[in-house]
Amino acid sequence: MLNTPFRRTLTVAVLAGILLTGCDNSGPANASTGTPMATEVDVVTLHSQAVSLTTELSGRTSAYRIAEVRPQVSGIIIERLFSEGSDVKAGEVLYRIDPASYKAEVAIAEAAVAKARASESSARLKAQRYAELVKTNAISTQDHDDAQASLKQQQAEIASAQAQLAAARINLAYTEIKAPIAGRIGTSAITEGALVTAQQSSALASIQQLNPLYVDMRQSTAELLRLKRSLADGTLVTVAGDKAAIKLHLEDGSTYAQQGLLQFADVSVDESTGMVNLRAEVPNPDLFLLPGMFVRGELTEGERPQGLLVPQVAVTRTPNGRATVLTVDAQDTVALRDISISRAIDDQWLVESGLEDGVRVITAGTQKVRPGMTVRISTPDSASTAASQH
Repeated sequence: MLNTPFRRTLTVAVLAGILLTGCDNSGPANASTGTPMATEVDVVTLHSQAVSLTTELSGRTSAYRIAEVRPQVSGIIIERLFSEGSDVKAGEVLYRIDPASYKAEVAIAEAAVAKARASESSARLKAQRYAELVKTNAISTQDHDDAQASLKQQQAEIASAQAQLAAARINLAYTEIKAPIAGRIGTSAITEGALVTAQQSSALASIQQLNPLYVDMRQSTAELLRLKRSLADGTLVTVAGDKAAIKLHLEDGSTYAQQGLLQFADVSVDESTGMVNLRAEVPNPDLFLLPGMFVRGELTEGERPQGLLVPQVAVTRTPNGRATVLTVDAQDTVALRDISISRAIDDQWLVESGLEDGVRVITAGTQKVRPGMTVRISTPDSASTAASQH
């Protein structure tokens, strides 16, 4: 049992604590009046402004054209005439195959043509003589017909020999393996002294045309249909017919200086993913871009003249997914609003409905307030100015 003086002291302490607790409020006390101070929050005043609407597509660059260099005749490579990784022109000689056997074939074919022409000359003279003799019945009609047939046969022999000569000259020309397109050539798969065969499966080298360059991207079919509708109704910004302008952002965060054109033709849907392959054509005069680079394409869809943007930090989501913000009215009273937002633009959301021009939205201190409370605005002028300059 506690003694009586100690019990009296404990009772006084408890009563003092209860009195102090009853006097406490949720906010700090004003030193001059003793009344609780309103909670301080940061706000941003929203202002309507012209908003550029863009869509971002990720993809990779690819060569505009690719040509694999292969031999069209068989033989030994005697010379390589290019440097790996250099730029070559269309028709430039890349390799030389030993032409000795092919020169011999040309000589044989030329001799065959000369022989056929000599035989044709004899047959033509004979046919001319028989044509005169048959008129006087000096020879039979059969002999005349045989002479005419022999002449035509020799003429056919000339045509055949000339065709063989042309084929031999083509094969001789093929001993110089030339670049089919202009572009940058890669690593050579063979060296001098290697044996190559006509139409072999392995390429000697590969040439890629890098200017212009393709950018291959993937997009969902729903998004593609939306882009096509924007293109049809004129809200999508176009620069050449039905081609939309696209800006590229590189892996290091920089923006590529040249503007590309998005192609909508020749697209197919991947049935397993529901994605569509899109292709943009981008100028690459300095060969700054290389095939296989990852890029992000920014497509300008249009401009909303009276767009309203709200900072992302001001928007919260309810358990059922509704977007909400806390606003402050003229009397500095907090209100909760449901809003509709469509897309993110930098660190802000584009508002479709629920907010109007001039409304003040709380961006900091939302955890300390609730609808119906009166709050105190911290530096409202600077907050409003920052929002209007965004």
